[in-house]
Amino acid sequence: MKKVAIILILLIVIVGVFAFLNREGLKDKKLSQENAIITIVADGTEYEVSFTEIQELEEVEFPAVLRSSGKPPVDTSYTGVELKDILEKKGIETTGKTQVITKAIDGYTVALSMEEVLANDNVYVVYKRDGKDLGTKEEGGSGPYQIVIRQDEFGQRWNKFLMEIEIK
Repeated sequence: MKKVAIILILLIVIVGVFAFLNREGLKDKKLSQENAIITIVADGTEYEVSFTEIQELEEVEFPAVLRSSGKPPVDTSYTGVELKDILEKKGIETTGKTQVITKAIDGYTVALSMEEVLANDNVYVVYKRDGKDLGTKEEGGSGPYQIVIRQDEFGQRWNKFLMEIEIK
C-alpha cells in the first residue's frame, strides 16, 4: 500500500512540474487563438499569419459532408483559402519539402504530404462553416481555423483548432 501511495505522490509531483513548465506555452496558445494567428515553422524560421493576411487571399466556399463517429453525416459548406496560397504569400519554399504537420491547440496533430498540400482544390484553412465564423474552442466552436482536406472522404485528418503548421 505504501508503494502505491509513493507512486501516486510522485506522479502528482511530475504532472505539477510539467504543468508549471508549460504555463507560458499555454498563454501563447491562448493568445494565438484569441488573435486568430497561425504560426508556420519552416527552415528554422517562424512566420505568423494573421486573419487579415488570410482574408487578402482568394476566398473559396465549397460543400463538404461532415462525418462524426456515432452521428449521421451532415451536409455543410466551408469558407476558407488554400493552404498552398498561404505558403506562397509568406514566401515559404516548398521545393524539396515532403511533409506538412498541422497542430491544434488541443494537441491533435496531422501529417500531410507536400503533394497533397500543393494539389489544386484540396487542403484548405477554413474559418467559416455555413457562413458563420467557426468560433474558438472556449466558445464551443472548432476554430478560429480548421484544416479541411477535400480529398479525405471521411474527414479523419481534418484538424480543428489549428494553431501551427510545420513544413519539413
